[in-house]
Amino acid sequence: MPVVAAPSAGRLRARLPRAAHGGTRRPAWLPVWSAAAAMRALRAVIVVPGLFALTFKVVGDPQMALFAGFGGFATLILAAFGGTSRDKLTAHLWLAVVGGAALVAGTAVSGTAWLAALVTIPVVFATFFAGVAGPNAASGVTAALLVYVLPVATPATVSVVPSRLAGWWLASAAGTAAVLLLPVRSPGDRLRAAASACAAALAAHLEAAVRGEATPAGREASLAAKHGLMTAFTATPSPPTGLATAGQGLASTVQLLEWCSGLVCDAMDGHLELNRAAPPDRELLGVAAGMLHDVAALLSGADVTPDFTRLERARAASTARQREPSGDTAGAGARAAHAFHAQAIALAARSAAANALIAARRASPETVAVQRRQWYGGPQDGPPAESRLAALAGALGVVARHASIRSVWFRNSARGAVALAAAVGVADVSGVQHGFWVVLGTLSVLRSNAAGTGSTAMRALAGTVGGFAVGAALLLGIGTAPAALWAVLPAAILVAAYVPGTAPFAAGQAAFTILVFVLFNLLVPVGWTVGLLRLQDVALGCAVSVAVGVLFWPRGAGAVVGDDLADAFRRGAAYLTQAVDWALGVRGEPPGTAVAAVTAGIRLDDALRGYLAEQGAKRITRADLWRLVMATMRLRLTANSLACPHSGASGDGSADPVRAALRRTAAELAGFYERIATQVGRPGHGAPAPRGEPAPRGEPAPPAVPVPGGLDGADGTADADAALDGYDPCTLWVREHLHHLGSHAREIPGPATRLAEQRRLPWWR
Repeated sequence: MPVVAAPSAGRLRARLPRAAHGGTRRPAWLPVWSAAAAMRALRAVIVVPGLFALTFKVVGDPQMALFAGFGGFATLILAAFGGTSRDKLTAHLWLAVVGGAALVAGTAVSGTAWLAALVTIPVVFATFFAGVAGPNAASGVTAALLVYVLPVATPATVSVVPSRLAGWWLASAAGTAAVLLLPVRSPGDRLRAAASACAAALAAHLEAAVRGEATPAGREASLAAKHGLMTAFTATPSPPTGLATAGQGLASTVQLLEWCSGLVCDAMDGHLELNRAAPPDRELLGVAAGMLHDVAALLSGADVTPDFTRLERARAASTARQREPSGDTAGAGARAAHAFHAQAIALAARSAAANALIAARRASPETVAVQRRQWYGGPQDGPPAESRLAALAGALGVVARHASIRSVWFRNSARGAVALAAAVGVADVSGVQHGFWVVLGTLSVLRSNAAGTGSTAMRALAGTVGGFAVGAALLLGIGTAPAALWAVLPAAILVAAYVPGTAPFAAGQAAFTILVFVLFNLLVPVGWTVGLLRLQDVALGCAVSVAVGVLFWPRGAGAVVGDDLADAFRRGAAYLTQAVDWALGVRGEPPGTAVAAVTAGIRLDDALRGYLAEQGAKRITRADLWRLVMATMRLRLTANSLACPHSGASGDGSADPVRAALRRTAAELAGFYERIATQVGRPGHGAPAPRGEPAPRGEPAPPAVPVPGGLDGADGTADADAALDGYDPCTLWVREHLHHLGSHAREIPGPATRLAEQRRLPWWR
């Protein structure tokens, strides 16, 4: 039986390998405490037995009872919708409608084996792929599939459709009411809390630095908050944010806070003292810190309004100060660095506040329109109606761009569709008594790679055997008398509902097998033999999953991560090149590669989640993987910052020798990222080397960090510093962005080389 693991409980179990007292090892099978799982189990105990009793004993319709029981399990256990009460209600309504349509389709084709297998492919693919729309859509996938595979693998005529629909919709209504009346905290709520804590810690650290009171403890606190935020963001197999406007706002806020944290740490790594910056720059940094406090308040639910006007005035004052020659050429380099960090941190804080307003559903249509370009590359202006249409078109465009073999969503959807269609065919050919258990067994153990699928299949079989032993002993002890079975039904539901995510997968399979013993003996008292049939059917389903896992993309998400990393580096390099030309006044229109860079980032995020959620040891360390992923994010956000409308330089920059030097530096950086992309990409499938140049081998050397053209000032000479004094702020803006990006390039080659080495190993090693 497919189950939805509770991420928080899973992480808790990983953190508690030993008992609190005595230091003894905690038994692996023993569930950990989880408030979310407890509430989930409580709702199931309240709703499911009542539904089953009403439909079976009062109405007297076995078909209605079967779908009411399984429907309650799907609605209350498999689906875990988050967000506001309105979001949960909307998600449950969609699940009721989609599940009803799937139920009708499955029943209609169940009488013809080849037709049932054929129809299963598009239905399952579409259901799996719909999860790309957001966390609630992804959470409802397994529940919707359960409502489809149960009728498609149980041959019946269309005359039973009304009874089945009545049971499903009754379960949907009762389950929705229970979820709304007894809510639990969702992953999205935890992400908001982590983002709020990160913004508050970062603001406090920045304020202390401006006052000259920064401490190592403050830095460690801000870094710990940032790591907590990224852990919350990546802890679930599906994104905790969706393609809806509020979800996109929250996702962008998380990325901007991570980037802002990097900017603050870079500004305070020992080479700058922010309390010695010019007064306009200190004022700007103080306003940025206040903006970060507003981000924390907004994500905590407070009703605050960030003062964007004050921040823009402070930015203008800082820019004006930079334009004025100071007469002190010796300190021009430090002044330029102070000004850049103040401007960059302020811009990141401003964008984070705008996105936090959107995430809190307090943003004006104008604010949403401005931020949309950062998400989808759409227009920033236009009437609200056009803006909403642009948002819909942008979101649909992102979904459409997942329709590629390079997308982990596409691969998992295709693998799932083939596996379940094969299971439907196997169930019919084998003539087993309960064919839907074969299909459910396939769905339960299918994972994104062959090794994980095989490992999960073994645990599923072990759990089913254990559940069979316990269930058989239970029936031998209490018999099949209805009164005894009704008495133990709530306890069986309680255990089956609580165990997923709080105990090993095998324990969940065992708990569900025991529940099957009780439910099916209430419907038809056949004794312990029902468990033997389930064991046989689950074994068939596991065999199908293993075979499909080996035949279809056996490397799983690991291969997709490498491909998507390469794509993100390439798209980001192209975006950077165009953004630099735009900022320097060489390009006449904003960059046109923003959409491709954003799409590559979304695909990479999905692939990363799939990889981290896979069973088994990882071939590349999480630290190396995160350095590469953060490098793509830093590259894209740097280009975003340079593509900001406020940063475009005036005049024709193509003839300026200094701007030409900056363009060469940008080309060097872009070439470096292209070489990294070739290295981490699929072996033998990298982008061809330019004519006359050898293909890249070994570790790509990071580009020289100093910016050429007399604008660097790294050598400390008076002539170099004099070149900065009173120079065009837009040129300084580009110069410092490239310097900041290049300074992090040294972190990338090592992890890229280790990933490339792992990609050349066979999948079974």
